[in-house]
Amino acid sequence: MSYIRSTLSGVGRIDWQHRGDYIQTRSQRRPGDTDIDPVWADEAVTDTDAAWLDPDPKSKSGRSARVIGYSPTSGMVITVILLPKNDEEWWGVNAWQANTTDERIYREGQP
Repeated sequence: MSYIRSTLSGVGRIDWQHRGDYIQTRSQRRPGDTDIDPVWADEAVTDTDAAWLDPDPKSKSGRSARVIGYSPTSGMVITVILLPKNDEEWWGVNAWQANTTDERIYREGQP
């Protein structure tokens, strides 16, 4: 099931067309991981307390952004990787349940 999210307040559109299935099947590649619904990732990105690390300090290209935010539907802090598509859109690249380091960044703000 491919997924494209409509425009998100203050963020633009996140296009999960190519990676929506990927984040929804994390546990198949990484046993014990949590499958992430693109809606949860969108909620994390639009969390008003989300930490935006742009550029993502772990990005090899230096073009992606890491967003760490809370998804009320999932009840989890989620790390989302986005890549600029154009001035109004982002490609959704990846998303997972935040690890302890990202949860600390979320609680304490930007590093």
